[in-house]
Amino acid sequence: MSRQAGLALESQLKMGQSPPLLECRNVTIYRGLRPALEEVSLKIELGEHVAILGPNGSGKSTLIKAILRECYPVVRPGSWMRILGREQWNIFGLRPLFGVVTDEWPQACLLGSVVRDVVLSGYFSSPGIWRHHRVTEQMRSAAAAVMDLLEIGHLADRLLEELSTGEARRVLIARALVHQPRTLLLDEPTANLDVRAAWLLRELLRGVARRGTGLVVVTHQADDVLPEIERVILLRQGRVFRDGAKEEVLREGVLSELFGHSVRLERRDGYYHLW
Repeated sequence: MSRQAGLALESQLKMGQSPPLLECRNVTIYRGLRPALEEVSLKIELGEHVAILGPNGSGKSTLIKAILRECYPVVRPGSWMRILGREQWNIFGLRPLFGVVTDEWPQACLLGSVVRDVVLSGYFSSPGIWRHHRVTEQMRSAAAAVMDLLEIGHLADRLLEELSTGEARRVLIARALVHQPRTLLLDEPTANLDVRAAWLLRELLRGVARRGTGLVVVTHQADDVLPEIERVILLRQGRVFRDGAKEEVLREGVLSELFGHSVRLERRDGYYHLW
């Protein structure tokens, strides 16, 4: 589908019609010679707050890549995958509808750019701002607003490489949010952050959720299941292991089976902690 498909979707959303973010049936996706996802059936609504939890190698990142059309299911009868109601997309028309933050983003491409330009580059899906890009005052205002939301406005003129890991992560989230996507996809959002930086990032993401942006948080850490998240999908060995309300899914027995290890679970202030 072309850019017209994206415009048609925006028209639907303005009229209050919201196709699911993701709807798939019996989907199998290979990475190399082995299936990374196998017989997966899911439906995630646009604007829904969902956590996708599972151990390393369970297929979590493959699911994100499938949503972003970076990899594709095996074609066979009875199997299909729709993103925002469509099975076919031109990825250049699809990506502006999402905000995406993953550790696979080539952050090195943004080195040498000041924070303000990194955030503005989210409008163009490019590694930085180039001469042919037309940056409007409206874009600048939106960038300033989202930087303030994530408490990095004071860093606007700093180079990305001068920031801490936590600050740089917030810059990339601001970049993903600047064009006001309906859903933010986060792959391991607190990876490599210390305790304080991880807590601050989670609290800021709660603010994003409360402002109406859907969150799909993909993680192996129960701590990343924000209080605003009501549904948890567990993946194990490429299959949906559990899918349901947070209180029903996040249980010691279920998680011990998921991770193949006896675990203890504690809940405090709306957060879950697993050890």
